[in-house]
Amino acid sequence: MASQLRRGGGRPRPRPSRDRRAGHTTEQVEGRQAVRELLRARKRRVRQLWIAADAEPSPVLDEIEDLASGLGFAPRRTSGSRVDAMARTDAPQGVVAIADPLPEADFDALLDDPHAFLVALDGVTDPRNLGSIIRSAEGAGATGIVLPRHRAAGVGPTAAKAAAGAIEHVPIAHVAGIPSALDRASRHGVWTVGLDESGASSLFDLDLGDRPVLLALGAEGHGLARLTAKRCDLLVHIPMHGAIASLNVSVAAALACYEVARTRGDSLTGPPE
Repeated sequence: MASQLRRGGGRPRPRPSRDRRAGHTTEQVEGRQAVRELLRARKRRVRQLWIAADAEPSPVLDEIEDLASGLGFAPRRTSGSRVDAMARTDAPQGVVAIADPLPEADFDALLDDPHAFLVALDGVTDPRNLGSIIRSAEGAGATGIVLPRHRAAGVGPTAAKAAAGAIEHVPIAHVAGIPSALDRASRHGVWTVGLDESGASSLFDLDLGDRPVLLALGAEGHGLARLTAKRCDLLVHIPMHGAIASLNVSVAAALACYEVARTRGDSLTGPPE
């Protein structure tokens, strides 16, 4: 979808975010990588874009300006302090954009992909972890992310910045709950694998072949909920060889996503065109 800039004078003011329901993205996108990918993807309308006039020159900022120009508008220049005042994250890196909300993916359509590689998050509450997981999943070739609508972090500015633009390239579906989503996945013939420290098998013993798969990851601290774990076809754990008993969920997710990609041959999915 073509991007455009809403023009007008006066002090730049970001439009209020529209979190109409839990889990739905806010419209503000911050950080150089995230804004660059927003413009590259061309999946949603960009309504406003500001760049700090006093930012140090960089290739990424040049690319953002070139991408904006290719979409028919020029970013608005303002002071770095004003960009910081607009920001909802700690370090917007001199760039803030306002865009239409991310389109929601249809969960059943994601399940119908014969090469589905979905990542479901069971109650991850830290938006930085959420963003990091989405970034790793997209890099590993995941075909979709599945998030619960309630009691979990949404894809707001902090998650979007941590994802470094990955939210623009991997479909994101929201569901009422992860346990029921796993039931639907099974009915579609999708193999469900839960990452849990109590899993009987090692993550590194997975043999998925070319079957469609949904990888379920639990919340920080307590991992998969009991009902979610019960609905998985297989539970696997990451072997730990040191004194610490577990990994941060975003680190564990990165290991699991790339192991799924490896065991599936990594030729089933490729980079976006």
